[in-house]
Amino acid sequence: MSLPPPDAMNPADSDEGTPVSVKIRERVRAARKRFHANDNIADFIEPGELERLLDEVTEKMQGVLDSLVIDTAHDHNTTATARRVAKMYLTEVFKGRYVKGPTVTEFPNAEHLNELMIVGPITVRSACSHHFCPVIGKVWIGVLPNERTNVIGLSKYARLAEWIMGRPQIQEEAIIQLADLIQDKTSPDGLAIVMEATHYCMAWRGVKDMDSKMINSVMRGVFLKDPNLRREFLSLIPR
Repeated sequence: MSLPPPDAMNPADSDEGTPVSVKIRERVRAARKRFHANDNIADFIEPGELERLLDEVTEKMQGVLDSLVIDTAHDHNTTATARRVAKMYLTEVFKGRYVKGPTVTEFPNAEHLNELMIVGPITVRSACSHHFCPVIGKVWIGVLPNERTNVIGLSKYARLAEWIMGRPQIQEEAIIQLADLIQDKTSPDGLAIVMEATHYCMAWRGVKDMDSKMINSVMRGVFLKDPNLRREFLSLIPR
C-alpha cells in the first residue's frame, strides 16, 4: 500500500517517537524563554505531557542505575527505584517547575492597614541546583501594606514559598524570586524576607559540616530606606 505524500500526512504523525522533553524544549526556545533549573515551564507543557515526561524520566533514571552497576532486576530494594525517583522529581520536589502557580485570592485593604505584619517561620524544602541535595530551612516574610496594597491569606504566603522552592535552586536566587512574586501580588510599601537553611550538599557530602546554616535576606521599599523599621522586623523574628 502506498503512503500518502508527505504534505498530506497528519502533523501529529510526523513527530511520533520524538521525546516529549524535546517537544517542550522546542516550544520554550521558540518563545525565547529560559528553562534554567529554577524556571517554571508550565506554560509550555500540554495536557497529558507530564505523564509522558514521567515515563521518559523513568527510562533515563533506569539508565543511571544501570550505569551505577545496580542490579535492579534482582535487587528487591531497587526494582522500582527509577519510577519512584522520577515521580519524586516531577510531582514532588521539583513540582514548582512543571505546574502553574497556586491561585491566590487578593482582597482590597478595606481597613487601610499600614502596620508591620510578619509571617513565619514557614518551613521550606528545596534542592541545590549544583548537586540536587536537599535544602531545608525556614522563611520569615515582613510586609508593610498601604491603602492600595492587596491583602492575601496567611496560608497563601506558604503556598507561594512552596511553589518557588519546589525547583532546583540556590538560596540567594530563591528568595529574590519569592520577593518578586509577593511584590507583584500585593504591591506593599515595604517587603522583607529572611531565609535560614541547611544545605545538605555541605552536610551530606563535601566538608560534611552538619551545623552550618546559610542566612540571607531581601529588603524592598521602606525596609531598605528606614533602618528603624528594618531593625524592628529583624528583632521580631524569633530565632
